[in-house]
This record gives sequence, C-alpha cells and structure tokens, in this order.
Amino acid sequence: MLKGRNGFWPGRQVVEFIVIVEGTADEQIARKLAERVILEKIDWVEPYLSHSVNWRGLLVETSCSYWRDVKRIFKQVESQGITIPRYRRGKGLKADGASAWKILFCVRELQKNRSIRAIILIRDLDNQSERKTGLEQAREQFAHLSHELQIIIGTADPKREAWVLNGFNSREAPEKASLDEIIQELGFDPCLEPERLRETSKGVPERTRNIKFVLKTLTGEDAEREAACWQETDLELLRERGISSGLTAYLSEVEERLVPIIERE
Repeated sequence: MLKGRNGFWPGRQVVEFIVIVEGTADEQIARKLAERVILEKIDWVEPYLSHSVNWRGLLVETSCSYWRDVKRIFKQVESQGITIPRYRRGKGLKADGASAWKILFCVRELQKNRSIRAIILIRDLDNQSERKTGLEQAREQFAHLSHELQIIIGTADPKREAWVLNGFNSREAPEKASLDEIIQELGFDPCLEPERLRETSKGVPERTRNIKFVLKTLTGEDAEREAACWQETDLELLRERGISSGLTAYLSEVEERLVPIIERE
C-alpha cells in the first residue's frame, strides 16, 4: 500500500484523543503508556502514529485539559454556541462523576466538528475510592448516548507517582542502597506496593510513607530518570506490579478501547 508524502496513507483521517488530567506530568505518563501499548499490539503502526493521532484537550489548541479548569472551559465552549446540559443530582453520581458526565456531553457536541474518537480520564484517587466509582458511573450512563466515543479511565492509587514507582528498577549501587534502606524502614517494597504509601505529611518520620518523598529519594528529582520508569520498563513488568495501583487496569483499558480505534481508522 502506498504512503503519502507526510508518512501516512492517502485518505487516512487524523483522529483526536481528548486527555483530561490533573497536571502536565499526568498527561505525559498517560500518553506515553498508551502509545507503548498501541505499538506493542500494532507494531507496523509506529511510522504513522504521530501523523494519525492528535492528543488534545477540550480546546483544540491545547494538548490536554486539567480537571481544575473544566468549568472555565465549559464557559468558553458555550460561548461558541455549544450547549452543555446541567447535571441533575438525581442521577446519583459519586465524586467526580458529575464533572465527567458534563465533560462527556461536551465532547459529544465537539464531535460534530472534530474527529474525536476517544477521551482519556486520568485521576489521582488520593485515598478517595469514590472518585473511580464516579467516573465509571458517568461512563456507564453515557454509553447508550454515543457509540462513537470510547471512554478510557485511569485512576492512580493513591497518586500518579505510584505508576512511576511501579516502573522503578535500581540501575547502580547508590540507587539499590537507597531502595534497600527504604524497604527496611517501610517493611515492604514501595515499587511493588506503592499504593500503601498514603501519608501526606512531609515531616519526619512520616515522610517515609509519603509517596512523593519516596520517589524523590529514589530518582534524585531527575526528570529523565523518572521518565525512564514508564518509558523503558517492560510493559509486562508494569502490568505485573501495577495491579493494586490502578496501572494494570489503565493499560488494559488502552488495549481494549484505544487499540481497536487505531486498527479501524
């Protein structure tokens, strides 16, 4: 089959995946992991993937949208003549369910003028399991209203740092020594059970169970070292370690819901 001069086939439509996250780091890890799963399942698509998919926020000029900004974005969207229905409390959605419900309706309206095929909702649980329940409820209620939109949910327990720790492997002696010291102090391996790091205090001695402190200690606040944890660690190892942190579930959602879109489009 012939390729066009831009690297993709003539007639191929560029599709959009909308990403809703809490911060830039969340978008980076969610997107890279999704791309890795896609390439794992469809190895021939690598030369075309960047030309075939646009990762965006609700606003076309953005690469993602933040949960904290959705109300403001709704106003911007409505100023363009798009109506977003009000959420009725009788629907009984928990936690983030109401916001997710409105986001999904917003995306359905945006689909009229954009080739949006999927939306990825990434959220830290922060010791609030009802957040996951709310997102799943919103997806279930919306499913019968649009069959042309795949909804992928990723919930990190307790925070996205748990997914990074799932991918941490000691490279050199200093890193191994730091990990061994933390394991001895905690009584468990934070890379295998990061969901147990639920302390929010940064004071001594509580900080040892603070997930941000543990990750900082192991990676030395090196952004490249941290990124290697999700970019280079074998996907099967991430799946094995990430059952309780929500990572395994996210990778499965990408495989089941995003991969078929790439194959079809």
